Amino acid sequence: MERDIFIISTYCLVVEIMQIIEKNYKLRTKGFPPKLTDAEVITIEVCGEFFKLHEDTEIYNYFKRHYLHYFPTLPDRTTFVRQSANLWQVKALCQSLIVRMADQQDDQIQSIDTMPLPVCTYTRGGFRDKRFPMQAEFGHCAAKKMDYYGFKLGLRIARSGMITHFPLLSARTHDVHHLGSLIEGFTGTVPADKGFIDEYQQSLWLEEQQTQIVTPNRKNMESSPEQVKLVRKTKYWRKLVETVNSQLSERFQITKIKVKDLWHYQNRIFRKIMSHTVAVFLNMQIGNKPLQLALLNDF
Repeated sequence: MERDIFIISTYCLVVEIMQIIEKNYKLRTKGFPPKLTDAEVITIEVCGEFFKLHEDTEIYNYFKRHYLHYFPTLPDRTTFVRQSANLWQVKALCQSLIVRMADQQDDQIQSIDTMPLPVCTYTRGGFRDKRFPMQAEFGHCAAKKMDYYGFKLGLRIARSGMITHFPLLSARTHDVHHLGSLIEGFTGTVPADKGFIDEYQQSLWLEEQQTQIVTPNRKNMESSPEQVKLVRKTKYWRKLVETVNSQLSERFQITKIKVKDLWHYQNRIFRKIMSHTVAVFLNMQIGNKPLQLALLNDF
């Protein structure tokens, strides 16, 4: 798929979603509407992220240089960045609607995982870093054997690989205590890694929400034949969330966001997640394997 086709396809999808949102929400209560529409702003952001442009300036300059004929009302960079940041909640709504359009929200098997989101080097954390006071925390990622200062990103994905839920979590708290946030509103089977082993929590969520948390046991734990069979059956889906995790880290650089406040941080998170979701959605529409993003465009 050529870049032009990707941009046009993304724009058509975003326009359709924005029409739904604008019927149910009043996005502006005063002032004149911006010359560059919200759908155009979101399209530029989503496409920019997919093209591996991760800074506002990079995205703005690229589209001004190459695609001004598509977006002739593109304003100055400061206005564009401000309008973009003010749409972070709209991007969250767009993400949710794309998931529903793809009929992935109610998938009965959805895998969960978390990933570290450092906001600065470990030695600069806490008192020395002033950007996220009373928000970012010190945390430890056992899988990567790293200490960091920042947040955790929770991920819940459907079997297609589409992200259905992505809460921003405390870095300090152990994964198992984030189960409630990760499976919020979901009923079904949830493959997860060993970090989510907790017999009490697993029994609690099965009883209260009919949600079965499936984790492989540690070596010193006994497993029933039924559990072994279920773990083997869901192993592929458990690995799938790790693939999404890697794509967000490598292609979308989600662990390397450099901003000065939580407002802009959330905007960057949401637009990267939405860009991934749009790519998966388009792959599904044209019959590609959903997570083979290179099939859309090998830039």
